[in-house]
Amino acid sequence: MDRIPFGIRRLDTTIGGGAPPGSVVLLSGQAGAGAREFMYTCAIMNGLAEGDPDLFDLYYGGIDDRAAPPEEVHYVSFTSDERQVRREMTLAMDDEIVDAAIENVEFHDLSPEFFRLSPVPREWYASKTQSISELGQSQDRKSVPEALGNRLTEHAAGNVVVIDSIADLISSTDDLPWNDIPVLLKGLSRAAYDWGGLILAHVNQETLDAEKHGQLMDSADGTLLFEWESGGSARARTMVVKQFRGVLSRIEDEDIVRFETEIGDSGFDISDVRKIR
Repeated sequence: MDRIPFGIRRLDTTIGGGAPPGSVVLLSGQAGAGAREFMYTCAIMNGLAEGDPDLFDLYYGGIDDRAAPPEEVHYVSFTSDERQVRREMTLAMDDEIVDAAIENVEFHDLSPEFFRLSPVPREWYASKTQSISELGQSQDRKSVPEALGNRLTEHAAGNVVVIDSIADLISSTDDLPWNDIPVLLKGLSRAAYDWGGLILAHVNQETLDAEKHGQLMDSADGTLLFEWESGGSARARTMVVKQFRGVLSRIEDEDIVRFETEIGDSGFDISDVRKIR
């Protein structure tokens, strides 16, 4: 397997089938510019490939010969449970697609670790009926980085993993000061090379200053930047590949400088490509 599909057909076709296995990709964007929809689409479309191949073929088409979908898709959230994420996905994509794919997306809710040292009342984030294993985990009192590391070590090899989001991880200052965030990403990139999967880490660009954002970009294997672009009275969503080992060179060979994007029934999509004139 040379590539793992992102699940966005036109993007995957342009870059040779998808992302190189072992990639940690930062999805950085302005609010509402498409980074979150890209993340949802990647998780759902890769889940759909296994959950309903006919529906996948209808909305995505055939997978490139150089690529193969992952066996598993994992979605890690620090603040939201599965119900919340699923509802947000249905706002970004057709319900039929989400319903057919969701059973093949495993959710990991790290809110007990995230909120446990905060002033947030426990009943606001803890499930009302906990299993014996969940009760045992709550007694372990793992830190947020420990809990994240355990989930990744157990599930990341050969699979697609979504981390929602780095901004939440940064705000968990009791467990992880800022200077440790780029180090964590660099360590994750090193481990991901051996795991051979695809890890997407979302961050809201507007929560960081330029220096911190640059440090995150340097720590990841690739960065996709999602921006709003104004022209006259209209605004358009665009995506730029800022840096990406094994991918950016393909885009540069085709003189592509920016992707124009849209949100449709199948989620995030490429509507046009802007080339060097």
